[in-house]
Amino acid sequence: MSSPERIHRRDGGRVIGGVAGGVADHLGVDVFRVRVVFVVLSALAGAGVCAYGLLWFLCPPGDDTDPPPPGERRQAYGLAIVGVVAVVVVGFLASGTPARFLVPLVVVAVGASLVWREFDTSRRTVRTPVLTWTRVIGGVLLVITGLVVVVMAGNRSVGGLNSTLLAVGATLLGVLLLTVPLWMRMWRTLNAERAARIRNEEREEIASHLHDSVLQTLALIQKQAADPDNVLRLARGQERELRRWLFSGTDVRGDTLVAALTDVAAAVEDTYGVEVDVVTVGDLALDTDDRRWPALLGAAREAVINAAKHSGERRIDVYLEVEPERVTLFVRDRGAGFDPDDIPDDRHGVQNSIRARVERRGGAVRVKSEPGRGTDIRITMPRADVDGLAGAAEERAADTTEKEISHDG
Repeated sequence: MSSPERIHRRDGGRVIGGVAGGVADHLGVDVFRVRVVFVVLSALAGAGVCAYGLLWFLCPPGDDTDPPPPGERRQAYGLAIVGVVAVVVVGFLASGTPARFLVPLVVVAVGASLVWREFDTSRRTVRTPVLTWTRVIGGVLLVITGLVVVVMAGNRSVGGLNSTLLAVGATLLGVLLLTVPLWMRMWRTLNAERAARIRNEEREEIASHLHDSVLQTLALIQKQAADPDNVLRLARGQERELRRWLFSGTDVRGDTLVAALTDVAAAVEDTYGVEVDVVTVGDLALDTDDRRWPALLGAAREAVINAAKHSGERRIDVYLEVEPERVTLFVRDRGAGFDPDDIPDDRHGVQNSIRARVERRGGAVRVKSEPGRGTDIRITMPRADVDGLAGAAEERAADTTEKEISHDG
């Protein structure tokens, strides 16, 4: 089920904030009717003004660039004036709000809207600096004047302490109103950076998986094209792995780290016809929400595959040690070896599929290799439950000491 389309304010085609135009575009109605609704709601204790301000703040700008026609602009300004008058008249006559409070608050709202309009970063139209700063200064003066009048009117009916608090509150309100565009810019910038970071991480994960899985299998199929049965086996195995990765979101099949590493070694043995000797010390349960262990296993798989393809040896040693503070994995072969400084730029296996994948999750990789002397890859990944394991180890040590003392006694 697709989510409903989000409302976007008009950008180039706005008159004040683009809210009425955006709502009209979203609903597919004439913008004049929407503006009339805002005017009518403004007469209801200023509900239309509050709704317009909230939508201005919450709705992102659109991508339209055509400016509004002059007739529409005059019409919008006229309705805005009618709405302001309606707020004042209805608030004064119907609700009984004193004019000494109501009129200054309307002045504050008008001044704040001038500042918001000029500092709204979505504005694409070219503006004259003199006119822009004139409007900004005028809006700031209107806000300050309105708040000063409200404070002075309030001093007539409250004590000294309360009047001081009223002045402080009015000052904070004025600062908040005048800096709303800044908060809007920071909020949208943070959201955009977060979305870009998530997209980049997902793109890197997909690229690493494609390199480790699909591209490697395609290379094998190309080399063994003369053997249809072997090609069919490779294609079916790759299809199963890709389906599992797409629908489960992980390459990990075992419930523990040792079981998953054993599955990785078995898959490489079956695909490349080599012997992968796995030795493990310790184990841990895999958390499906923790992305460090899929990264560790993916890097281990790529290291074993590189050894199977390029070392010339039929035996590959894998050693896993689970410690309280970290998990260390070694992949070793006694084959041809290579010079890490002479890796071509178009070979991304060690750099992207091993080193970058592990470092993105807080781990470290050390590659030691020389031509004719084999390759040794060490992968270290820190554990998140260090404190809990340390506490458990201390308790076990204390229990052991207590038992020994009791036994000696």
